[in-house]
Amino acid sequence: MSHRFVFLGAGNLATHLAVELHRKGFFIGQVYSRTEKSAKELADKLETNFTTSVQEILPDADVYFVALKDSAFEEVLPHINFQNKLVVHCSGSMPLSSLQNYSGNIGVLYPLQTFSKERKVDFSEIPVFIEGNSPQNEKMLRRIAEKISARVSVLNSEQRLHLHVAAVFACNFVNHFYAIAGEMLKSQNVPIQVLNPLIMETARKVQEMDPGKAQTGPAVRFDHNVIEKHLDTLNDFPEFKKIYKMVSENIYKFHQNT
Repeated sequence: MSHRFVFLGAGNLATHLAVELHRKGFFIGQVYSRTEKSAKELADKLETNFTTSVQEILPDADVYFVALKDSAFEEVLPHINFQNKLVVHCSGSMPLSSLQNYSGNIGVLYPLQTFSKERKVDFSEIPVFIEGNSPQNEKMLRRIAEKISARVSVLNSEQRLHLHVAAVFACNFVNHFYAIAGEMLKSQNVPIQVLNPLIMETARKVQEMDPGKAQTGPAVRFDHNVIEKHLDTLNDFPEFKKIYKMVSENIYKFHQNT
């Protein structure tokens, strides 16, 4: 496939996706970012050109990948003449229709993973969800996605939004709880690494069991004595105390209804 791609954005997702496409033989003709440092860093990895000017974005690409913050869509895209080429966003929360004012050929390619520039990932194992506004565009997106992932599915915008919210719970919120645990342990000079076996077993368990059935701890049975003791311990962490109380109550209610 000899299509010419342009990447709008040079953040975590854009970096991983662009590098993987480049590795699989796709030609990326340009990277755009508002900051020169991030644009140049990604362009160097792709052995291509970059720009920080919307006016200098190449007009003759076949596919434009939009990997910008959702809030940046309306700041950047109206200033680009896509000439009806295929414009593809990579967002879990933005609907396909968010691109309809910019081109007659639009699509979504959404990799479901948490990305950090400094960490390598195996793209072949990442679920990739696509959507196109025509069978032809969807077919092209599938051909691109299947070059980088063995797990490609079509998902509509409403399904993808629910998936994105679920991913926030499963990844971002859980990671924040790790950060909270780390702060508590730091106050007692205990390294967070002591939690690693627990974290790993919890992750392994939900691969094999329904998460609801895997739930343990005092909140499931609402063990009042333990919960009150924990809440007292959290008096020095008032924000964490609120979270503990709210989550414990929700766990109990959830399991009363299942």
